Amino acid sequence: MKIIVLAKQVPDTRNVGKDAMRADGTVNRAALPAIFNPEDLNALEQALRIKDQFPETTISVLTMGPFRAADVLREALYRGADRGYLLTDRAFAGADTLATSYALAMAIRHIGMPDLILSGRQAIDGDTAQVGPQVAHKLRITTITYAEEIVSIDKNEITVRRRLEHGVEKVKATLPLLVTVNGSSAPCRPRNAKLLQRYKYALSASEIAAAPEINQKLYNERPFLQLVELSASEVGADLEQCGLAGSPTKVKTIENVVFQAKEARRYDSSDAQINDLVAELIANHTIG
Repeated sequence: MKIIVLAKQVPDTRNVGKDAMRADGTVNRAALPAIFNPEDLNALEQALRIKDQFPETTISVLTMGPFRAADVLREALYRGADRGYLLTDRAFAGADTLATSYALAMAIRHIGMPDLILSGRQAIDGDTAQVGPQVAHKLRITTITYAEEIVSIDKNEITVRRRLEHGVEKVKATLPLLVTVNGSSAPCRPRNAKLLQRYKYALSASEIAAAPEINQKLYNERPFLQLVELSASEVGADLEQCGLAGSPTKVKTIENVVFQAKEARRYDSSDAQINDLVAELIANHTIG
Protein backbone atom coordinates (compact mmCIF):
# COMPACT_ATOMS: atom_id res chain seq x y z
CA MET A 1 0.00 0.00 0.00
CA LYS A 2 1.23 3.50 -0.82
CA ILE A 3 0.45 6.32 1.61
CA ILE A 4 1.21 10.04 1.38
CA VAL A 5 1.07 12.10 4.57
CA LEU A 6 0.68 15.87 4.15
CA ALA A 7 2.63 17.76 6.79
CA LYS A 8 3.33 21.39 7.54
CA GLN A 9 5.98 23.24 9.50
CA VAL A 10 4.21 25.92 11.55
CA PRO A 11 5.13 28.59 14.10
CA ASP A 12 4.34 27.39 17.61
CA THR A 13 1.27 29.55 18.20
CA ARG A 14 0.60 27.77 21.50
CA ASN A 15 3.41 29.76 23.09
CA VAL A 16 2.88 33.28 21.82
CA GLY A 17 4.90 35.93 23.65
CA LYS A 18 5.08 39.70 23.48
CA ASP A 19 7.57 39.61 20.60
CA ALA A 20 5.42 37.37 18.39
CA MET A 21 3.78 40.28 16.55
CA ARG A 22 5.37 43.03 14.48
CA ALA A 23 4.17 46.61 14.53
CA ASP A 24 2.43 46.14 11.17
CA GLY A 25 0.27 43.33 12.58
CA THR A 26 2.09 40.43 10.91
CA VAL A 27 3.56 37.42 12.67
CA ASN A 28 7.21 37.65 13.65
CA ARG A 29 8.05 34.07 12.73
CA ALA A 30 11.63 34.51 13.92
CA ALA A 31 10.32 34.91 17.46
CA LEU A 32 8.36 31.66 17.39
CA PRO A 33 9.92 28.20 17.19
CA ALA A 34 9.00 26.20 14.09
CA ILE A 35 7.35 22.86 14.87
CA PHE A 36 5.69 19.91 13.15
CA ASN A 37 1.99 20.76 12.95
CA PRO A 38 0.47 18.73 15.82
CA GLU A 39 -2.48 17.18 13.97
CA ASP A 40 -0.22 16.19 11.08
CA LEU A 41 1.69 14.11 13.63
CA ASN A 42 -1.60 12.41 14.50
CA ALA A 43 -2.05 11.66 10.81
CA LEU A 44 1.47 10.24 10.60
CA GLU A 45 0.72 7.89 13.49
CA GLN A 46 -2.32 6.50 11.66
CA ALA A 47 -0.09 5.86 8.63
CA LEU A 48 2.51 4.14 10.80
CA ARG A 49 -0.16 1.89 12.32
CA ILE A 50 -1.14 0.76 8.84
CA LYS A 51 2.52 0.04 8.13
CA ASP A 52 2.71 -1.99 11.34
CA GLN A 53 -0.14 -4.11 10.01
CA PHE A 54 1.14 -4.26 6.41
CA PRO A 55 4.97 -4.00 6.50
CA GLU A 56 5.22 -3.66 2.71
CA THR A 57 3.48 -0.27 2.99
CA THR A 58 5.53 2.78 1.97
CA ILE A 59 4.90 6.13 3.66
CA SER A 60 5.92 9.32 1.85
CA VAL A 61 5.67 12.67 3.62
CA LEU A 62 5.03 15.77 1.54
CA THR A 63 5.48 19.30 2.84
CA MET A 64 5.36 22.70 1.16
CA GLY A 65 7.50 25.51 2.48
CA PRO A 66 10.95 27.11 2.51
CA PHE A 67 14.14 25.05 2.74
CA ARG A 68 13.97 24.85 6.53
CA ALA A 69 10.72 22.87 6.24
CA ALA A 70 12.97 19.87 5.52
CA ASP A 71 13.14 19.55 9.32
CA VAL A 72 9.58 18.21 9.21
CA LEU A 73 10.62 15.52 6.73
CA ARG A 74 13.55 14.42 8.87
CA GLU A 75 11.29 14.28 11.92
CA ALA A 76 8.89 12.03 10.01
CA LEU A 77 11.73 9.74 8.92
CA TYR A 78 12.92 9.43 12.53
CA ARG A 79 9.45 8.14 13.44
CA GLY A 80 9.07 5.59 10.66
CA ALA A 81 8.27 7.28 7.34
CA ASP A 82 10.13 6.04 4.24
CA ARG A 83 10.50 9.08 1.98
CA GLY A 84 10.37 12.85 2.16
CA TYR A 85 9.32 15.38 -0.48
CA LEU A 86 9.91 19.11 -0.08
CA LEU A 87 7.77 21.27 -2.36
CA THR A 88 9.58 24.59 -2.37
CA ASP A 89 9.63 27.56 -4.73
CA ARG A 90 9.42 31.32 -4.37
CA ALA A 91 6.33 31.10 -6.55
CA PHE A 92 4.50 29.42 -3.65
CA ALA A 93 5.08 32.31 -1.22
CA GLY A 94 1.96 33.88 0.27
CA ALA A 95 -0.31 31.00 -0.72
CA ASP A 96 -3.73 30.75 0.91
CA THR A 97 -5.58 27.43 1.24
CA LEU A 98 -6.72 27.44 -2.40
CA ALA A 99 -3.21 27.97 -3.81
CA THR A 100 -1.67 25.61 -1.26
CA SER A 101 -4.06 22.78 -2.09
CA TYR A 102 -3.45 23.32 -5.81
CA ALA A 103 0.32 23.05 -5.38
CA LEU A 104 0.03 19.96 -3.16
CA ALA A 105 -2.36 18.27 -5.60
CA MET A 106 0.05 18.91 -8.47
CA ALA A 107 2.92 17.47 -6.41
CA ILE A 108 0.90 14.36 -5.57
CA ARG A 109 0.15 13.79 -9.25
CA HIS A 110 3.87 14.19 -9.98
CA ILE A 111 4.88 11.71 -7.25
CA GLY A 112 2.16 9.27 -8.26
CA MET A 113 -1.33 8.77 -6.86
CA PRO A 114 -1.22 6.74 -3.64
CA ASP A 115 -3.85 4.43 -2.20
CA LEU A 116 -4.37 6.75 0.77
CA ILE A 117 -3.59 10.38 1.63
CA LEU A 118 -3.58 11.41 5.29
CA SER A 119 -3.36 14.91 6.76
CA GLY A 120 -4.10 16.68 9.98
CA ARG A 121 -7.55 18.22 10.31
CA GLN A 122 -6.03 21.70 10.31
CA ALA A 123 -2.84 23.66 10.96
CA ILE A 124 -2.47 25.67 14.16
CA ASP A 125 -1.32 28.78 12.28
CA GLY A 126 -4.52 29.00 10.23
CA ASP A 127 -7.24 26.79 11.77
CA THR A 128 -9.19 26.67 8.51
CA ALA A 129 -9.40 22.86 8.01
CA GLN A 130 -9.69 23.56 4.27
CA VAL A 131 -6.48 22.27 2.68
CA GLY A 132 -7.15 18.54 3.05
CA PRO A 133 -10.64 18.57 1.50
CA GLN A 134 -9.49 20.99 -1.22
CA VAL A 135 -6.63 18.66 -2.19
CA ALA A 136 -9.09 15.76 -2.41
CA HIS A 137 -11.43 17.86 -4.56
CA LYS A 138 -8.64 18.75 -6.97
CA LEU A 139 -7.58 15.10 -7.17
CA ARG A 140 -11.23 14.05 -7.59
CA ILE A 141 -11.15 11.54 -4.76
CA THR A 142 -13.35 10.97 -1.70
CA THR A 143 -12.70 12.76 1.59
CA ILE A 144 -13.32 11.57 5.15
CA THR A 145 -12.87 14.33 7.73
CA TYR A 146 -12.54 14.40 11.55
CA ALA A 147 -11.06 10.90 11.70
CA GLU A 148 -10.08 9.64 15.13
CA GLU A 149 -9.05 6.12 14.16
CA ILE A 150 -8.63 3.97 11.09
CA VAL A 151 -10.50 0.91 12.28
CA SER A 152 -9.66 -1.35 9.35
CA ILE A 153 -8.22 -1.14 5.87
CA ASP A 154 -7.49 -3.43 2.93
CA LYS A 155 -6.52 -2.84 -0.68
CA ASN A 156 -10.07 -1.82 -1.60
CA GLU A 157 -11.86 -0.38 1.45
CA ILE A 158 -11.30 1.57 4.64
CA THR A 159 -13.37 1.91 7.82
CA VAL A 160 -12.86 5.08 9.84
CA ARG A 161 -14.20 6.23 13.20
CA ARG A 162 -15.01 9.94 13.12
CA ARG A 163 -15.22 12.21 16.16
CA LEU A 164 -18.01 14.72 15.71
CA GLU A 165 -19.39 17.46 17.93
CA HIS A 166 -22.16 15.33 19.40
CA GLY A 167 -20.70 11.85 19.22
CA VAL A 168 -18.87 9.38 17.00
CA GLU A 169 -19.69 7.49 13.82
CA LYS A 170 -18.09 4.80 11.69
CA VAL A 171 -17.97 5.20 7.93
CA LYS A 172 -16.70 3.05 5.07
CA ALA A 173 -15.24 4.22 1.78
CA THR A 174 -13.35 2.77 -1.14
CA LEU A 175 -9.75 3.63 -1.95
CA PRO A 176 -8.17 5.88 -3.05
CA LEU A 177 -9.25 8.67 -0.73
CA LEU A 178 -8.02 11.40 1.61
CA VAL A 179 -8.55 11.32 5.37
CA THR A 180 -8.09 14.28 7.73
CA VAL A 181 -7.20 13.32 11.30
CA ASN A 182 -8.26 14.98 14.55
CA GLY A 183 -5.95 15.90 17.39
CA SER A 184 -8.06 13.62 19.60
CA SER A 185 -6.65 10.58 17.78
CA ALA A 186 -3.65 8.62 19.06
CA PRO A 187 -0.51 10.74 19.53
CA CYS A 188 2.43 10.01 17.27
CA ARG A 189 5.04 7.59 18.54
CA PRO A 190 8.42 9.07 19.54
CA ARG A 191 11.55 9.00 17.46
CA ASN A 192 13.15 5.62 16.91
CA ALA A 193 16.81 5.59 17.94
CA LYS A 194 17.92 3.42 15.00
CA LEU A 195 16.00 5.55 12.52
CA LEU A 196 17.47 8.71 14.03
CA GLN A 197 20.97 7.35 13.43
CA ARG A 198 20.02 6.26 9.90
CA TYR A 199 18.46 9.54 8.76
CA LYS A 200 20.18 12.25 10.82
CA TYR A 201 22.21 13.31 7.76
CA ALA A 202 19.23 13.35 5.38
CA LEU A 203 19.29 16.59 3.40
CA SER A 204 17.45 18.33 0.60
CA ALA A 205 19.23 19.49 -2.56
CA SER A 206 19.28 23.09 -1.33
CA GLU A 207 20.83 22.12 2.01
CA ILE A 208 23.60 19.94 0.64
CA ALA A 209 25.59 22.84 -0.86
CA ALA A 210 26.21 24.36 2.58
CA ALA A 211 26.73 21.02 4.35
CA PRO A 212 30.16 19.77 5.52
CA GLU A 213 32.11 17.64 3.06
CA ILE A 214 31.46 14.44 4.99
CA ASN A 215 27.71 15.05 4.76
CA GLN A 216 27.98 15.64 1.02
CA LYS A 217 29.88 12.37 0.65
CA LEU A 218 27.20 10.43 2.57
CA TYR A 219 24.47 12.16 0.58
CA ASN A 220 25.98 10.99 -2.71
CA GLU A 221 26.70 7.46 -1.50
CA ARG A 222 23.38 6.76 0.23
CA PRO A 223 20.25 7.58 -1.81
CA PHE A 224 17.98 7.15 1.22
CA LEU A 225 19.52 10.34 2.65
CA GLN A 226 18.32 12.39 -0.32
CA LEU A 227 15.15 14.35 0.44
CA VAL A 228 13.43 15.00 -2.87
CA GLU A 229 13.04 18.69 -3.65
CA LEU A 230 10.32 19.74 -6.08
CA SER A 231 9.77 23.14 -7.71
CA ALA A 232 6.68 24.60 -9.34
CA SER A 233 7.98 23.81 -12.82
CA GLU A 234 8.89 20.24 -11.89
CA VAL A 235 5.34 19.45 -10.77
CA GLY A 236 3.85 21.26 -13.78
CA ALA A 237 2.10 23.96 -11.73
CA ASP A 238 0.47 26.97 -13.39
CA LEU A 239 2.11 30.00 -11.74
CA GLU A 240 -1.14 31.95 -11.97
CA GLN A 241 -2.64 29.48 -9.49
CA CYS A 242 0.32 29.55 -7.09
CA GLY A 243 1.31 31.84 -4.23
CA LEU A 244 -0.18 35.31 -4.00
CA ALA A 245 -1.28 35.24 -7.64
CA GLY A 246 -3.53 32.26 -6.98
CA SER A 247 -4.75 33.35 -3.55
CA PRO A 248 -8.11 35.16 -3.39
CA THR A 249 -7.81 35.34 0.42
CA LYS A 250 -5.73 38.21 1.77
CA VAL A 251 -4.77 38.56 5.45
CA LYS A 252 -5.15 42.20 6.46
CA THR A 253 -3.71 41.99 9.98
CA ILE A 254 -3.01 39.47 12.70
CA GLU A 255 -3.71 40.54 16.25
CA ASN A 256 -2.40 39.06 19.47
CA VAL A 257 -5.34 39.25 21.90
CA VAL A 258 -4.55 39.14 25.60
CA PHE A 259 -7.48 38.75 27.99
CA GLN A 260 -7.27 40.67 31.24
CA ALA A 261 -9.75 40.55 34.08
CA LYS A 262 -11.18 43.98 34.98
CA GLU A 263 -13.40 42.83 37.80
CA ALA A 264 -14.08 39.75 39.88
CA ARG A 265 -17.30 38.41 41.33
CA ARG A 266 -17.90 35.66 43.82
CA TYR A 267 -20.92 33.37 43.59
CA ASP A 268 -22.21 30.78 45.99
CA SER A 269 -23.84 27.57 44.82
CA SER A 270 -27.44 28.81 44.97
CA ASP A 271 -29.64 28.16 41.96
CA ALA A 272 -30.74 31.79 41.87
CA GLN A 273 -27.22 33.18 41.47
CA ILE A 274 -26.30 30.58 38.86
CA ASN A 275 -29.46 31.38 36.87
CA ASP A 276 -28.70 35.10 37.05
CA LEU A 277 -25.12 34.51 35.82
CA VAL A 278 -26.24 32.36 32.89
CA ALA A 279 -28.90 34.91 31.92
CA GLU A 280 -26.29 37.70 31.95
CA LEU A 281 -23.84 35.69 29.83
CA ILE A 282 -26.55 34.96 27.28
CA ALA A 283 -27.67 38.59 27.23
CA ASN A 284 -24.19 39.90 26.43
CA HIS A 285 -23.59 37.08 23.89
CA THR A 286 -20.74 35.51 25.82
CA ILE A 287 -22.57 32.21 25.42
CA GLY A 288 -25.61 31.15 23.42
